Amino acid sequence: MPKMKTKSAAKKRFKVTGTGKVLSAAAGKRHGMIKRTNKFIRDARGTMVLAEPDAKKVIKNYLPNGGGI
Repeated sequence: MPKMKTKSAAKKRFKVTGTGKVLSAAAGKRHGMIKRTNKFIRDARGTMVLAEPDAKKVIKNYLPNGGGI
């Protein structure tokens, strides 16, 4: 049976904390900032904790080994 590999794209986008939560950057900040409100831009700074159902999918499908921690 071959080893399970971590997806390289997921390594760059997600981080798994020690307690198993998944951190990711806020969505909607890649381009088009001119049409976003200042409040949205402020609130979308930094990293966010992914919702539990999404976190389970990310860990199961993309980060089976914990994301390279």
